[in-house]
Amino acid sequence: MPAKKQNAPAKAPSDAELKVVLGKAGAVWSAIVRAIEGKFTPLDQVWKPSKLAFGRVCLLQHKMKTLLYLTPDKGQFLVAIVLGERAFAMAMASSLPAAIKKMFSEARHYAEGTGIRFAVTSMSDVAVIAKLVEIKTAPK
Repeated sequence: MPAKKQNAPAKAPSDAELKVVLGKAGAVWSAIVRAIEGKFTPLDQVWKPSKLAFGRVCLLQHKMKTLLYLTPDKGQFLVAIVLGERAFAMAMASSLPAAIKKMFSEARHYAEGTGIRFAVTSMSDVAVIAKLVEIKTAPK
């Protein structure tokens, strides 16, 4: 039997399954999805296989462009975002928290951009994540 491709679609978890793994962080997950959806409609949630514990990652996409990656974990979730060169410069010059800027400055730079991943457990992270997506999608 051939191995499953990493890019193949994965079965979306049920709401109950997601609620169990996220616990209290489920409210933060929902707030992030709503914040992004408020600016990018339609917003698609595309599930892909992941090697991390939950086995799946959710890509928030607008018009086939991935804005953000959300990976459920026990009682929290991970957010990953990749910024191109222009967006990276904008992020470093912005009012984003110093900890986020430090993660970007220490991250490896690739042709497709510079990416970071961090754990999210608090509603205070929603505005920061929304700002990152705003920077990523800013007009050229």
